Amino acid sequence: MAKDLNKVLLIGRLGQDPELKYTQSGVAVANFSLATGMKWKDQEGNWQERTEWHNVKAWRGLAETCSNYLKKGSRVYVEGRLETSNWEDENKKKHYKTEVIIDDMIMLDSKSDNTGGGSNTAKTEKSSTESKASDDDLPF
Repeated sequence: MAKDLNKVLLIGRLGQDPELKYTQSGVAVANFSLATGMKWKDQEGNWQERTEWHNVKAWRGLAETCSNYLKKGSRVYVEGRLETSNWEDENKKKHYKTEVIIDDMIMLDSKSDNTGGGSNTAKTEKSSTESKASDDDLPF
């Protein structure tokens, strides 16, 4: 039987500072929006641009890392999966929300960008809560 795949890879900029909350059982969860852009030339040769907004959610240690080091405008790489929830309002109207649940995040801003520091990576606790070494950490 063939395997299914639900994988999302995005590089973009945060639309707002991450919002960190804790569940009743004390589990950290961070939410933020991520903008990705696309440019193309139309049939007349004029440049067109489109921005797509993504709802992003991180859990546990990764949520705290996002909250501590990312802010509005930070450029990041995120990796995760799509998850859609649905609900009905009081008028029986059905609503849907699709989020990118991330399990990996790499900060792409340089330290001189003053946006939380270097090219670092963070993963969920199931993978690793430690960040990979940045170029500043290498002995050569």
